[in-house]
Amino acid sequence: MTTSIPILALTDDFVLIDKPAGLDFHQNDEQVSLIELVRQQTGIDTLLSVHRLDKMTSGLLLFARNPETARSLGEQFAEHRIEKFYLAISDAKPNKKQGKIQGGMEKGRGGNWKFVRSGGQLATTQFFSYGLGEGLRLFLLRPRTGRTHQLRVALKSLGSPILGDSRYASSNADRGYLHAYAIEFNLAGNTHRYICQPTFGTQFQSPECQAQLQQLPAPWDLAWPK
Repeated sequence: MTTSIPILALTDDFVLIDKPAGLDFHQNDEQVSLIELVRQQTGIDTLLSVHRLDKMTSGLLLFARNPETARSLGEQFAEHRIEKFYLAISDAKPNKKQGKIQGGMEKGRGGNWKFVRSGGQLATTQFFSYGLGEGLRLFLLRPRTGRTHQLRVALKSLGSPILGDSRYASSNADRGYLHAYAIEFNLAGNTHRYICQPTFGTQFQSPECQAQLQQLPAPWDLAWPK
């Protein structure tokens, strides 16, 4: 299997890609690991992972080119100092249109995660949502913590599981509609900001969704719900 990975930025310190939906981060019977694909494509053997995306998720994924950068970015991710923003689409109406989703998460059966009434790992997500017609809704998400499946569980808890999410939703679609849309991080005193529009998925490419995306302010300029 040969997959071309869009390279969005390539500097002396990092490589930023647009990860295709459906491509696994880890090696499997059909592909080598994602980082190995990027190494092969760029010819950079020193790439190091600093964060991950689920298989169904597309969008911005960052790799370090040297141990010093990996250490800096790793610390920023661990301390939640890197801002990440995601887009998602659901075909179910949420119980509120914007706000904050917060609670403890724990792992349940079959690898699924869930919110629990007490205890668990604290997960916090801020969000806005926008109607797209025909029962579809676009979500702009800002995770404040980095829990496994956090956004997928958060939207399910709103009554709006992500369209095409085979683990947490029953709806069928041409992809899982979660996309790593924007990122902001700091290296050596310089702030780096990137936005990546989704390029695959019938619903992401619909006229209604495209019109809404064009109207969105940069996510770091928004007054997020408290």
